[in-house]
Amino acid sequence: MSKSVFLCVDDESSILEALKEQLRSAFGLSYIYETAESAEEAIEIIDEYERPDETIVIIVSDWLMPGMKGDEFFIKINNTYPKIKKILLTGQADPESIDRAKNIGKAQVVLAKPWTQDILIQSIQGLLAS
Repeated sequence: MSKSVFLCVDDESSILEALKEQLRSAFGLSYIYETAESAEEAIEIIDEYERPDETIVIIVSDWLMPGMKGDEFFIKINNTYPKIKKILLTGQADPESIDRAKNIGKAQVVLAKPWTQDILIQSIQGLLAS
């Protein structure tokens, strides 16, 4: 049986815990929930999970992180794993970065911080249905 994974990426552990809790309360045991505190760590997790029996289906990532920003991360991921659905969370991204995340990185959803659980879950449900 294949396992589907949700990956949350943010350099603030409190935000990662909040995301994980919101996703788990909405989707239960149907998915595996992974977290990463940087884009580099997230790439390692993605490479580890991308096998025939396990796959990352959704990435929810912050934009402002040390090292690699969210738009750069999505562009890099999209080149290797174009099927992964992507949601960008941001409180500070400039319009050019958001455009890059959407147009080149193929982020399907951009949500402002602080997000609401309802909007996040609805966005994910929409992506899973598409």
